[in-house]
Amino acid sequence: MEDKALGLLGMMRRARAVETGTDSACDTIRAGRAKLLILSADIAENAHRKAENAAYGRRVLLLPVHYTRAELGAALGMGECSMAAVTEIGFAQSFAKLLADSNPEAYGPCAQELLKRREKTARRKKQKSERADRKRNGMRRTEV
Repeated sequence: MEDKALGLLGMMRRARAVETGTDSACDTIRAGRAKLLILSADIAENAHRKAENAAYGRRVLLLPVHYTRAELGAALGMGECSMAAVTEIGFAQSFAKLLADSNPEAYGPCAQELLKRREKTARRKKQKSERADRKRNGMRRTEV
């Protein structure tokens, strides 16, 4: 049976919602676009340290997964991949949820945190559209 989480990684790549490779992932983190950083099980110590340094002080979750570099690379359509930065919160939450379904104690806290972040993002998006609607219709904010 095919692993659904690896299938979702391929879908993220096709949707351009993931940056692969050490340098690209770290640049995405520094730019503030990354929501989740996926680290392979056999990542090099230097690359792991580089990822931690890039994520330090930023709102990026590091998620070490049980997949090897070869498995991640195959799912993403490349040779080997030690890390990947997910840029869409919905994809990040879905990936963590699929992993948490198979191993709740290892991936459950990350999945819960991403769910909270996704709900917060949706709430802010709704508030922003409501403000735009009020402005477009000439209404003023009455609540203080």
